[in-house]
Amino acid sequence: MKQRTLTIGLVILFVALAVSAQFGLVDRYIQSVIMLMGVNIILSASLNIINGYMGEFSCGHAAFMCVGAYVSSILSVLLFADNPFLGAPLLPAYLSVVLFPVVALIGGGVAAVSGLLVAIPSFKTRGDYLAIITIAANYIVISAVENLEVIGGPRGFMGMKQVVRAMDSVAKLPWMVIWVALGAWFSVFLIRRFVSSTYGKGAVAINQDEVAAEIMSINTNKIKVAAFMLSSGLAGVAGALFAHQYGYVNAQSFNILKSTECMVMVYLGGMGSLSGSVLSAVLFTLLLEVLRPLQIIKWVIVPLILILLMQFRPEGIMGNRELPDFFPWMRKFYRFK
Repeated sequence: MKQRTLTIGLVILFVALAVSAQFGLVDRYIQSVIMLMGVNIILSASLNIINGYMGEFSCGHAAFMCVGAYVSSILSVLLFADNPFLGAPLLPAYLSVVLFPVVALIGGGVAAVSGLLVAIPSFKTRGDYLAIITIAANYIVISAVENLEVIGGPRGFMGMKQVVRAMDSVAKLPWMVIWVALGAWFSVFLIRRFVSSTYGKGAVAINQDEVAAEIMSINTNKIKVAAFMLSSGLAGVAGALFAHQYGYVNAQSFNILKSTECMVMVYLGGMGSLSGSVLSAVLFTLLLEVLRPLQIIKWVIVPLILILLMQFRPEGIMGNRELPDFFPWMRKFYRFK
């Protein structure tokens, strides 16, 4: 009953947000900030699975976001927009509303499979060595995409605005706001379930002592594969939403600086805190908007924030605690049958 009440409340929130955007109560700038918050919530929470709960050190999270963005963009343009591959779209516009979530999940699925590039080397390496591997994976993905002229190469890929217009032709609604809000809620819900599962407990055991976890008959390799694939897959979904929000995608949008942003959000909120990831994503997005007039100087301040965090508050805002630790009445929303 309590879980049903929470779900109904979230549905009412999404409907209110959609109606507000529809009738101009929320302008396009605020809508874009809200969508960026949702994307950042997915990125921060998904990276927290690896860097927080499992205690690994991944520095190339944007690579999987890139994979999801390109795969979903190419697929959606093929299906619902005029494209350079086949010319006319393969499916009628009215199906775009139904199939867009499927397209985003396919992008996330391909990103999850690409997460094996990091998961398998993690069997033998940890710490600094794994960080180097993830950075290398980030550069590998970007270089591969930039050398594929069929999808635009370094010029990038576009056409996703036509897909959004196809959804608008079915019903005049702020579709991307709705999809990002649903994607953020689904990601947080899925990660919470994962953390509460046997796999999540195994990931925390690996964080505490991997050798002791193996002695206690925990299949650490299996858990690492599951954690890396879930984290990468959700990053791919975030990339799909990001690409369709802006209608254009370029490989350099997912460089090492984007991965640094993800790490800043994780460490700002607190490693091993899902509530902290959500809170830090919201605060960090607002901070970026405040710093926007500074232009290039903003990208000096972002890494500086990470340095200051490591010096003065390495545990982040929430540490490894959740909201119920501060507000006990919220514990009922964290229980699962």
